[in-house]
Amino acid sequence: MTSFAPDSIVLNRKLPLWYQVSQSLRASILGRSPRDPLRLPTEEQLAGHYGVSVLTMRQALKELEDEGLITRHRRRGTFIAPTAHRGAPVRLLGSVDAIVAQQSGMTTELLDHGLAAVNGDLAEFFPDLEEVAAYHRLRSDEKTGEPTNHARNYVRPELAERIAPDDLVRWPMTKVLRDVVGADISRITDTVQARLADPETARLLQVPLLSPILHYTGITYDGAGRPLDVVVIHYRGDRFSFTVTLDAT
Repeated sequence: MTSFAPDSIVLNRKLPLWYQVSQSLRASILGRSPRDPLRLPTEEQLAGHYGVSVLTMRQALKELEDEGLITRHRRRGTFIAPTAHRGAPVRLLGSVDAIVAQQSGMTTELLDHGLAAVNGDLAEFFPDLEEVAAYHRLRSDEKTGEPTNHARNYVRPELAERIAPDDLVRWPMTKVLRDVVGADISRITDTVQARLADPETARLLQVPLLSPILHYTGITYDGAGRPLDVVVIHYRGDRFSFTVTLDAT
């Protein structure tokens, strides 16, 4: 039986290795194609793939098993749960793969895309541009079909030239910028605020007007400190919570 092939990862030694591995494997699982096999490689094979010890790999797999994303069977191996879908917490822990995992695992519809004028808040991040590429997407729970969040990305035009619309239906923008475009991503800053749903958000997320939502803003920077992508996401307040994990080292 052919095994599922997870994506690669560049490990950050300042963060827990098991957490980074679990986040990367989670993103691979939730972003998989329906045609991909459900069986995972062995612990030893996965440890070699990620460049970690078997003990670290075992800890990462336990995290995914506790979340219901995988099932483990003695002598048969480890398998992706056919109904695996992402849970609700918005968790932030300073790694690109953590952001990719957070954005993965939902059915995505590209509502529209085109050019947008750089004005208002965007002018702070793109002072050298008059227009940026804009993408508006609606994400829904894979299992129930219920809308969970809608996102607007604003990307530098020279990067957008290498982005196909189908890429954004299949993968999160962070993964597309890093793995498809080849952008140099050095850091991502995140801001989460409590707000009330405006008419557009209420309609898209199928919630009453003025319902509580989580307003998330993420800025992706390159190595020179230049913003590459600005994303604004509105999460349903009744489906998501906000968790921050701080590394004590």
